Amino acid sequence: MRFVFHIFILINITSFGQFNPNFNTLVWSDEANGSGSIDTSKWFHQTLLPNGSSWFNGEQQHYTDRLANSYQSNGFLTIVARKENFTDQGVTKNYTSARLNSKFAFTYGRVEVMAKLPEGNGTWPAIWTLGKNITENGGFWSTNYGTTSWPACGEIDIMEHWGHNPNYIQSALHNTFSFGNTINHGGIMAASVANNFHLYAMEWSADEIKFSVDSVVFYVYNPQPKNIANWPYDQDQYLLLNIAMGSSWFSIDPFFNSSKMEIDYVRIYQEPITGINQNIDKLSIFPNPFRENINFIFNSKYSFHTGKLISILGKNIANFDSIKALKDYSWSSLKAGHYFLNLENPNSSKTYKIIKL
Repeated sequence: MRFVFHIFILINITSFGQFNPNFNTLVWSDEANGSGSIDTSKWFHQTLLPNGSSWFNGEQQHYTDRLANSYQSNGFLTIVARKENFTDQGVTKNYTSARLNSKFAFTYGRVEVMAKLPEGNGTWPAIWTLGKNITENGGFWSTNYGTTSWPACGEIDIMEHWGHNPNYIQSALHNTFSFGNTINHGGIMAASVANNFHLYAMEWSADEIKFSVDSVVFYVYNPQPKNIANWPYDQDQYLLLNIAMGSSWFSIDPFFNSSKMEIDYVRIYQEPITGINQNIDKLSIFPNPFRENINFIFNSKYSFHTGKLISILGKNIANFDSIKALKDYSWSSLKAGHYFLNLENPNSSKTYKIIKL
């Protein structure tokens, strides 16, 4: 969707504090270690024109699922924007590119993307998120989860760059309080983004959203008081990677031929699983926090003999005598809040914090 505000303002970066050290458990990643096609277990090619004839913002590209526009090679995930006449869905465009939706959605955490950006007037690369509940034709999540239109679903622009303004990186938020020419944005200059890899990151908690380049925080979004208009960011979002070409407010260099965005890795971190004793086999819980469904994965068949779900006030909510009982419990029926899951065997015990949104 990505409507933008294009009066560029640099933000004082000295007053935003440090990162949350609790976001240190890796829950999803793409290290781009394969070759050929992108990893379709992790990514979905979004190619359907959302209104039947074009993309938003006056963009001039077709998104395709061809190797010519996206692939893995030599440890990089690469998206390529090309100048070429290409007909799809009965519409001919003069440029092609790729738009990837992650098949993983999450609430709260830290996103890190190590990337080198395309260059040339008219290029518009982005690393961003949308609410999983968005109603958008052709999106990966829309068919089963689409209930809310843009911008009410919420959008988080982790990184946007425009080829006509080299090395300026912008981050922004779009919601029903402010969208399009949004007031919720910040920017920073980075060194030679088309020739050097930089770490583009977003840290999202229940209180605020921080944006950084190479670990330098340059913008923090923390509206007060929070409400449904300015803070739809309490539900799952999914990640998007793409290069758009052109828009209704900037043109493409007529001599542009092709350029690419190379991504070394994409990593999403959330709060760690807290524990008392390591003798209980490691348990992965995700997403955590969760809204509807939650997953439990043990690293072996043997895990625990008894388990209890306890409220933050110490009330016993449920008992478990097997992994099946744990997984079959009606987690979606829990009220929003913080809970503790205690698992025990004859030799040890371990406690995990679980958050229901």
